[in-house]
Amino acid sequence: MSMLTPPGMGGKYRITGAKYPRMRPPRRRGRLVAVVLASVCALGLLGWGTLQLIDVFSGRRPTASGAERDCGTKDAAGGTRTASARRANPLPEPGRITVNVYNATTRSGLAKDTADELKKRGFKIGDVGNAAKEYDKKVKGTALVLGPAAALHTSLPVLGAQVAGGEQRADGRTKADLDLVIGDGFKGLAKPADAARALTVLTAPAPTASAGSAKKGC
Repeated sequence: MSMLTPPGMGGKYRITGAKYPRMRPPRRRGRLVAVVLASVCALGLLGWGTLQLIDVFSGRRPTASGAERDCGTKDAAGGTRTASARRANPLPEPGRITVNVYNATTRSGLAKDTADELKKRGFKIGDVGNAAKEYDKKVKGTALVLGPAAALHTSLPVLGAQVAGGEQRADGRTKADLDLVIGDGFKGLAKPADAARALTVLTAPAPTASAGSAKKGC
């Protein structure tokens, strides 16, 4: 064995002349593939993040169907008055709303006292008396606020703000006047300050993305 033979080769390779076998490390193709894949993933994440930033600063958050979500505000009865409804149907002043007050309970004088208080708050008062047989002693909640379908996003919420917990409902009438049917759970009209706050919520502009106060999933 030559003194130049690398240890461990057992004489299998013998160096002769000026040539000898070169020991090269194996090429690491796996590392190259991993680097390429990482680069592709990084570019994809960068593009996705750019699209999200565009959506945020443009004030649009698409829904699952691709349509822009129209966020709404909860009204006094727990329903939602959307931003489009607020724009198309601004709330009328109480002085433009005629209210008929009917007592569906066994407590006497309740309709008149309530009508007098509503008048002080600026509403026009129509009929005052006992509820029709359809509702007499059948309203277990606070009250029913009834009106035409066209009033669902206009005068009904205005009157509904005066009756905490009252149910607002369209009953198919064609006249613009509203009915307030007082139920067994009625303890009185909402305090003026509470009613004013409820109206403020109904008339508040729709929140924008730049305001930073919009709730997720709105």
